Amino acid sequence: MTTTTSAAGDTGGIYVLAAHPHWRDSRVNRRMLAAARGVPGVDVNDIYGSYPDFAIDVEAEHARLAKASLVVLLHPIQWYSMPALQKLWLDDVLSYGWAYGPGGAALQGKDFWLVATTGSPEASYHPQGYHRYFFDAFLPPYEQTAALCGMRFLPPLVLHGARSAAEDEVAAHVGVFAQRLGSYPQWPELEELDACVACPVPETDRPAEADGLDEAASAANEEQNSEKGMA
Repeated sequence: MTTTTSAAGDTGGIYVLAAHPHWRDSRVNRRMLAAARGVPGVDVNDIYGSYPDFAIDVEAEHARLAKASLVVLLHPIQWYSMPALQKLWLDDVLSYGWAYGPGGAALQGKDFWLVATTGSPEASYHPQGYHRYFFDAFLPPYEQTAALCGMRFLPPLVLHGARSAAEDEVAAHVGVFAQRLGSYPQWPELEELDACVACPVPETDRPAEADGLDEAASAANEEQNSEKGMA
């Protein structure tokens, strides 16, 4: 498997998950990716480069997450959410019993930061605009993902209208992103944020029935095969 990542060593710190299905067509995220790679001690993973076959190495991702205090999702907003491989990463890596649920405390106490761009201008995210809602209306899935894993959801860094933003605005935005990565965790607003929300999942909500069902199905198949042999 070819990887396009830069490791941060054993010191921990920041893990940036950058997801863009077409980097060559990116105007802003590509520069954000390069800026992140230029910050010392930051572990950067271009997941479309690392997993072009969509076969995510869960064990490797768990190891990288274990070293991080801040997990950053860097991607364009696509259909009010994240790119497909980023969603698959969440599905595969943030597993029950590891990231959430009984025994799932691997990410508790870490920080979770969304850094995103939109193609549409900010004014379009308005009840009278063509997106019909303020942009904050599309954030609950991100916030709750963090909460379920016991992580603190930091205020997102969003650049609206990435396709049409002036060059000086893009440059300033990329600069802010790099500065924030380089100064973490010395962010003044962190002291004002609430602690991580506790969202324990009762074991009764996820009963371990699969093994019993598999055994029952296997026994039924054996009985049917035995009957066929006797016929």
